[in-house]
Amino acid sequence: MANLLDQLKEMTVVVADTGDIEAIKKYTPRDATTNPSLITAAAQMPQYQDIVDDTLKAARESLGDDAPASEVVSLAFDRLAVSFGLKILDIIPGRVSTEVDARLSYDTEATIAKGRDLIAQYEAAGVDRNRILIKIAATWEGIQAAAVLEKEGIHCNLTLLFGLHQAIACAENGITLISPFVGRILDWYKADTGRDSYESHEDPGVLSVTAVYEYYKKFGYKTEVMGASFRNMGEITELAGVDLLTISPKLLEELQNAEGTLERKLSPEISANSDIEKISMDKDTFDKMHAENRMAQEKLNEGIDGFAKALETLEELLADRLASLESVKA
Repeated sequence: MANLLDQLKEMTVVVADTGDIEAIKKYTPRDATTNPSLITAAAQMPQYQDIVDDTLKAARESLGDDAPASEVVSLAFDRLAVSFGLKILDIIPGRVSTEVDARLSYDTEATIAKGRDLIAQYEAAGVDRNRILIKIAATWEGIQAAAVLEKEGIHCNLTLLFGLHQAIACAENGITLISPFVGRILDWYKADTGRDSYESHEDPGVLSVTAVYEYYKKFGYKTEVMGASFRNMGEITELAGVDLLTISPKLLEELQNAEGTLERKLSPEISANSDIEKISMDKDTFDKMHAENRMAQEKLNEGIDGFAKALETLEELLADRLASLESVKA
């Protein structure tokens, strides 16, 4: 009998949620996603020191010997996620998601500019833009930025998505893909209710992603749903059949080692018969629904803050490494 991972791949596109290139090679996903925390973690692994060093050296070469170290670090910082993305694209057949600086999450114009810059870097390296997803936080401002990029043929992945209002806004703006979070929603409900655990079929994160998937399929939206942020294998198996699932190496290993029959839980055919009312989404409706959803408010803010802190850590890491490299050179 095939293991659960192989069975899952028959009904859902499996994506590796990591910047660890060796882990991606091991589990052969179609796509891969990265975020600031994952890139920062990978940048500190000894086996990827060459990627960091080469990016810093190329930034110094671009700016010249007289450029301040701060400018070199800033340029390397802008290029590092793409450096990892290029390595990942060498070993997967599909797409990689590369994230816009989380500190721009409420700035539409800056997000558009950063998305264009990331695509330009990939295209300069010979990569077709259809293999890249620009990852943007699902604020109203981020969604508007993504809508502009999509019209330019730049595909986007809207992340930190915790509420149906975010999902509807993305679909109505023609976004390629969304990443609704499962585990972080579970974390919030456990803390808020004091419950120690939820069965997988009643997991609030699972129910949230299921509602988004059913809404999209009921009303014929083309935006892909990629469940993300898992705490256990049960959350994944309860979403079997969703368009995509992005899964950490630890849980990919658990699925690979698990045997049994995997039941498909989600399908367009089942969702088409769902009793759902359509909601028209404008900014006022978005803001009203967001204000009424305490969990989405808190987790979106927390997620943006967490990614921003990871980026600050990465900037410090790059500054320290540049100083080390240039002291040796001197």
